[in-house]
Amino acid sequence: MPAKKNTARELLFGDLWEFDPAPESAPAHITARYGLFIGGKMVTPKSKKYFDSISPRDGKKLSEIPLANAADVDAAYQTASTAFKSWSELPGAERGKYLFRIARLLQDRSREFAVAETLDGGKPIIESRDFDLPMAAAHFFYHAGWADKLDYVAPGRRLAPLGVVGQVIPWNFPLLMLAWKIAPALATGNTVVLKPAETTSITALKFASILTDAGLPPGVVNIVTGAGETGAAVVNHPLAAKIAFTGSNEVGKIIHRSLAGTGKKLTLELGGKAANIVFDDAPLDQAVEGIVNGIFFNQGHVCCAGSRLLVQESIVKEILDRLKRRLATLRVGDPLDKNTDIGAINSKEQLTKIQQLVKSGIDEGAEIHQPACKLPLNGFYFPPTLFSSVSQSHRIAQEEIFGPVLSILTFRTPDEAIEKANNTPFGLSAGVWTDKGSKILMMASRLKAGVIWANTYNKFDPSSPFGGYKQSGFGREGGKHGLLEYVLMK
Repeated sequence: MPAKKNTARELLFGDLWEFDPAPESAPAHITARYGLFIGGKMVTPKSKKYFDSISPRDGKKLSEIPLANAADVDAAYQTASTAFKSWSELPGAERGKYLFRIARLLQDRSREFAVAETLDGGKPIIESRDFDLPMAAAHFFYHAGWADKLDYVAPGRRLAPLGVVGQVIPWNFPLLMLAWKIAPALATGNTVVLKPAETTSITALKFASILTDAGLPPGVVNIVTGAGETGAAVVNHPLAAKIAFTGSNEVGKIIHRSLAGTGKKLTLELGGKAANIVFDDAPLDQAVEGIVNGIFFNQGHVCCAGSRLLVQESIVKEILDRLKRRLATLRVGDPLDKNTDIGAINSKEQLTKIQQLVKSGIDEGAEIHQPACKLPLNGFYFPPTLFSSVSQSHRIAQEEIFGPVLSILTFRTPDEAIEKANNTPFGLSAGVWTDKGSKILMMASRLKAGVIWANTYNKFDPSSPFGGYKQSGFGREGGKHGLLEYVLMK
C-alpha cells in the first residue's frame, strides 16, 4: 500500500494544530418577515408580494423580504419630498446629532448586526465584526462632524442640498455601502430613498430600527426592497434629484443612458480589475500578505480586489511558491466560525459565474492551483484559486470574476508593468509594492486608477475619497469630495 501523502497544511503545522470550531453565538435577531420602511415605520408592500432571502452559508431561508412595486417607490419618494423641507432647514449641528446617535447605536448593536451580515451575505464573521461594522459606524461619525461645517468644504462657495436622493447599493458590503451613501446625504441636508440588493436586504431593513431609535424624523430615510424593476423605479422617479449607484457595469450603463438629459445628478461606482504590482525590491513577506488580503478578502467580492497580480519576472517563482504555501493555511468554511478566512459565495448565481470563468482559464491554457480543502456540503463555496502562466488575452485577466480567483502575470520593466496594468477598460484601484518611494510616486502618477495603495492593500478611511476612472464609474464617495456629490454649489 503506498504511503499517505501529507497535505501542505499537515507539512506546515501537523495534525496537532487543527483548530476546534469557534462558532459565533450572538443572536442576529432576524425577523421572519419584513416590511418596507416608509415614513418612519414598517409598512406592507402595496404589491402584497414577498421573496425569500437565502443564506449562502447553508442555502436555507432566513426571512421574507417585501417586493416593492412602482407605487411603493412613489410613496417613498413622496414621503421623502415632504420631509425634505424641514430636514434641509434644520441647523447642521442638529443634523449632526442624529448622525452621531446612529453611529453610537451601530456600535452598541455591532455584534448583532455582524452576525446578521454574515448570515445574509456569507462573509466571515471576523470581517463583518472587525471591518464592516466599525467602518459603517466610522462613516456616520465622520459625516456627523461635517454637518455643521459645510461652509468649509468649498471656501467661498455656498452649498445647498439637492433634494431627494435615490440610492441603489450592492450585495458585497450591504451595511457599509448603506453608510457610504446615507451618511453624506443626510449630513448635507438631503432626504433618501434607498434600495438594497435583493440578495442582501436584511441588514438594511434592520437598520430601520436604528433610525427609529435615533429619533430620525419620519421620511428622511426610506428603504424599499426588490429586484431590478424596483431599482429602475428608484432611478427613474421624477422626484429624484440625484442617483447614487454602486454595482455592475451593465446596470451602470443602463442608468447612465436612462438619466441622460434629465438634469439629475449621478455618481456611479462600478466594477474593477485591479493590478497589484510587485517589484523585485519589494518586502516579499509583506507583499504576500497584501496579495492574499487584496484578492481573498470577502471571498473576492470586492470591486477594487487585486485580481490581477503583476510580478517582476525575476521573482515570480518565489512569489508563486510563497503564495501556494500561504493558501494552504487559509481556512474555507462556515462563515460563522471565527477561525474561517474565506466564507461562502454570496449566491448560487455568483458561484456559477465564478465556476464558468475558472473553466475558461483552464480551457485557455492557464495553470491552476487550488489548495486541498474540504468544502461544506451545503451552501455556496469555492476554494481560493491561483492561475499562473496567464496572458493579457485570457478572459480571467480581462473580466471581473468577483470571486476568490487570482490571475498572475509577469513584467520586466516599470514601463511594461504600467502598460499591462492600464490595459483594461476598468480603472478603480491598483497596488504597488517596492521599497523605493520614488518608484511608488512614479507609478502612481502613471497608473489610471482612482485609488492606488503603496505597500498595502484594501485600506479605507471615511476621510479618503474613493472612486474610479473609465468604466469603473465617476464621482467620489468619502472625504470632502464625497460631500460635494450631494450638494449644489452657489
